[in-house]
Amino acid sequence: MKLSLGPVLYYWTREALLEFYAGIADSGVDIVYLGEVVCSRRHNLRQDDWLGLARDLSASGKQVVLSSQALIESESDLKALRRIAANGDFTVEANEMGAVRLLSGRVPFVAGPHLNVYNNETLAWFAELGATRFVLPLELSCDTLRELQAARPAGMQTEVFAYGRMPLAFSARCFTARHHNLPKDDCQFRCLDDADGLALRTRDKDEFLTLNGIQTQSALVYDLSESLEELRGLEVDVVRLSPQSKNMLPIIESFRERCAGRPGAPLDGLRVAPPCNGYWYGAPGMEYRT
Repeated sequence: MKLSLGPVLYYWTREALLEFYAGIADSGVDIVYLGEVVCSRRHNLRQDDWLGLARDLSASGKQVVLSSQALIESESDLKALRRIAANGDFTVEANEMGAVRLLSGRVPFVAGPHLNVYNNETLAWFAELGATRFVLPLELSCDTLRELQAARPAGMQTEVFAYGRMPLAFSARCFTARHHNLPKDDCQFRCLDDADGLALRTRDKDEFLTLNGIQTQSALVYDLSESLEELRGLEVDVVRLSPQSKNMLPIIESFRERCAGRPGAPLDGLRVAPPCNGYWYGAPGMEYRT
């Protein structure tokens, strides 16, 4: 199995992003997804910067994929999407149907985790449109994956999100701005204050969700590190890790060892929050089963 690093879902400073990817160039990941997926107001790196990073990482031996924004809200968003689709050098991960429309019949693409590939008919349709890899939606179980794999179209690779806070939903409203009593269009870029999102707890102080601008994430860290042999048995091609602001390199190394069939270092103490894996077992997502 190959190891991929998903796009950074948070708003980090330019310096933090460049330092992060400088470390990734020498890491054990095979595939790196780049680009702004969540909010077009986050522009510490512009498109030319992302393309420059893509060239640098490609030169270091990584396969680079450019990720498209998951919620297109304006003409400027659409203009940026058209440029990503027409980049001519790197594969694109389509995270909404506008991107699929721009890519279909032109170049192969990755069907991202937000495209709701829930059954074999949908997977076959995306294959006809030109998808060569799909990312299993996070809420689906190993049993559903088994059914999808049984009828997987020829040439279609399967990627599974295996580590990180789960991106659950998007909204036109910015929850982080609302938390700070700011309008979305004058958010003062408060996402910069929360390198791994803004924790949301219940009145009983239980961890519940994470606010990340217009994106809602799980509070807990989805972790399939103990299920890699099962993933291998299901003929999964790529295992995806979602970036966090610290400890990412040792997490990558632990997964790299496990993907090679060797015992990897334990992840306790490296996660930004306790683990969960309930969705994988068809259970409530907040559960953690061993």
